[in-house]
Amino acid sequence: MTRKLFGTDGVRGRANTYPMTAEMALKLGQAAGRFFRRESGTAHRVVIGKDTRLSGYMLENALTAGLTSTGMNVLLLGPVPTPAVGFLTRSMRADLGVMISASHNPHHDNGIKFFGPDGFKLSDAAEIEIEAMVETDIPPAPAQDIGRAKRIDDALGRYGEYAKTTFPAGLRLDGLKVVIDCANGAAYKAAPEVLWELGAEVIPVGVSPNGTNINEKCGSTYTQTAAEAVVAHGAHVGISLDGDADRVMILDENGHVADGDQIMALLAARWADEGRLKGRTLVATVMSNLGLERFLTGRGLRLERTNVGDRYVVEAMRRGGWNLGGEQSGHIVMTDYATTGDGLFAGLQFLAEMARTGQPASSLIRQFETVPQLLKNVRFEAGKQPLEAEAVQAAIKANTDRIQGKGRILIRKSGTEPLIRVMAECEDEAMLRAVVDEIVGAVEAAV
Repeated sequence: MTRKLFGTDGVRGRANTYPMTAEMALKLGQAAGRFFRRESGTAHRVVIGKDTRLSGYMLENALTAGLTSTGMNVLLLGPVPTPAVGFLTRSMRADLGVMISASHNPHHDNGIKFFGPDGFKLSDAAEIEIEAMVETDIPPAPAQDIGRAKRIDDALGRYGEYAKTTFPAGLRLDGLKVVIDCANGAAYKAAPEVLWELGAEVIPVGVSPNGTNINEKCGSTYTQTAAEAVVAHGAHVGISLDGDADRVMILDENGHVADGDQIMALLAARWADEGRLKGRTLVATVMSNLGLERFLTGRGLRLERTNVGDRYVVEAMRRGGWNLGGEQSGHIVMTDYATTGDGLFAGLQFLAEMARTGQPASSLIRQFETVPQLLKNVRFEAGKQPLEAEAVQAAIKANTDRIQGKGRILIRKSGTEPLIRVMAECEDEAMLRAVVDEIVGAVEAAV
């Protein structure tokens, strides 16, 4: 079956426009409730978290109605990071977890992500089955079996306490001045509190959500705001999260940025030295820089590449028994601690390395020299297939042949936005720009 609703990270779209409507959220709630409520006569529960988008209220209510109509009891967490939903799904022995968020997207977008009872995101097979059920008439529960809804007031406290356990017990953050940019998103309360409780002097940024300012000129996709705060306050380090706090970028004391590749390199090398890196393997996507692969190879470590999407990274990690992976975009997955990417946990690991070594952030954020990489996006109208155009295919083939042996090209459709992403790596920067621009031009002409 071809998936129409689910992309690489749940169902996503513009709020109040198909598929992000109250009607579809109701149907998804009914389908997910029926899918996970396999047995009758037993209590079933689902936890629902959300970020700070205005549309979250609408989708939360619709999902709750759909889920309770199938007999599921709903536990409402309020605004919490995406990884908190994975954690609390397991901790609260729920049958299902739901996160309402469009991650790093603007406020007018939203999304719905599902977690299984193990706290991990659902497999493609499970999503396909739920999607098929949306198109059917789902029998409601008998009147006496309709589920209840309850708000969990201390969800953030539970997550925050667990977050502190991922930081080495013998270390503190005393003396460190830390800028934390929460993107006006889901971690706006939890992240500053955790850092303060561990001893840091905290400078919070992006902690005044109003429903429409999530990710707006702040967060991991707009690190300028955090960089300016680091320099202005003379901070030792900056941590920049995205709207649902499953991504992170680290900034040194000069405001320079380390992406997910550099953070993964630091952690992989450290964990390998400690004998903690299972299989001496790091899992990353095809987007990760060639410099990361060379860095790992030089240390006798292995890079396992996957398709783009943190869920595919996690699936590979579980298959291989590996415990560290992530994406260049800042998803850092540490299955010793969490079932999905967790920006706060990754930030704490970086801070632990600063505290352990006494080195400044600027000495830690540059683990390897990157191979020049260029990424350009082309937006297209829904329903169109620009990559299938003959001219686009011809441009891709010609430039793939041109760069052969000198670099690589990766062209893909985004799973979360109507974008074609054109990426290339090459030591020859003039050739790099020429290759990307020619393919982008062909795609633009096709759309």
